[in-house]
Amino acid sequence: MSIAVVGSANMDLVVRQPRPVRPGETMSGTDFSTGAGGKGLNQAVACARAGGRVQFIGAVGADDFGARLEATLRAEGVDVSLLRCVAAPTGIAAITVTDDGENSIVVVPGANADAEFSDADLAAIRSASHLVVQLERPVDLLVQTMRAAREAGTTTVLTPAPVRTDLDDLVALSDVLVPNEGEAMQLSGAPDAEQAAIALSGLAGTVVVTLGARGALVARGGAIVARVAPRFVQPVDTTAAGDTFVGVMVAWLAAGEPWEAALEAATVAASLAVTRRGAAESMPRHDDIVHVLRQA
Repeated sequence: MSIAVVGSANMDLVVRQPRPVRPGETMSGTDFSTGAGGKGLNQAVACARAGGRVQFIGAVGADDFGARLEATLRAEGVDVSLLRCVAAPTGIAAITVTDDGENSIVVVPGANADAEFSDADLAAIRSASHLVVQLERPVDLLVQTMRAAREAGTTTVLTPAPVRTDLDDLVALSDVLVPNEGEAMQLSGAPDAEQAAIALSGLAGTVVVTLGARGALVARGGAIVARVAPRFVQPVDTTAAGDTFVGVMVAWLAAGEPWEAALEAATVAASLAVTRRGAAESMPRHDDIVHVLRQA
């Protein structure tokens, strides 16, 4: 089954440094690189590498960054026939990665602020089995997109990041909601991940709260229904680990696999991604994931 991803495409500008910079401090970094990113592009690549048939609906600028991002998606086998080229510059993300593998990110949306929603976009969403969205595109566009998916019977999957508080409509339109621990607590107002998952599952369909090295929680109908065990690795770079998790989970579900298998595959994929540098380039392929699953 096909997967439609409505989301952002950014050029990642990545600096590696020993530790976080203090206010007013100048620090020498240890490495600089550029690479394809944006939560939408990342999730599309993760889906495609995991075997999904993916169409990406997004926007880039008429610049070198935009051309590179389009080439990246094409190389991964993602359908880019609905990728728009607009007047605004391509979005960027300024990322710092410290020696312990943690990252901080500042995003400049650029072309991702484009809010056009065409008949062709609508047709792609209606024909997809799953719609995957994040919050690096205009919220009004995402509400329109998810309503169209709901009307067509397409399963809606929302990653509420970057998190904000005015998301009641989007959460209610989510068949699958995948926040991390902090996002879940901010969305729900609950003091911990478990209570947040329970509260959010009264609004959305299935809620999967990712907990990093502690695995994940799954809630439905106001109750915790599963706890996903972590896979322990030594992280090198945690950039796009959550996007890897979502993309692989959706690819497995779209292939008709049960929830338990999809969550296990997503956990393995995310654990592999954090042992490699970069965003989209760090994501494992289907055979890598299956190899680890068979060993387990």
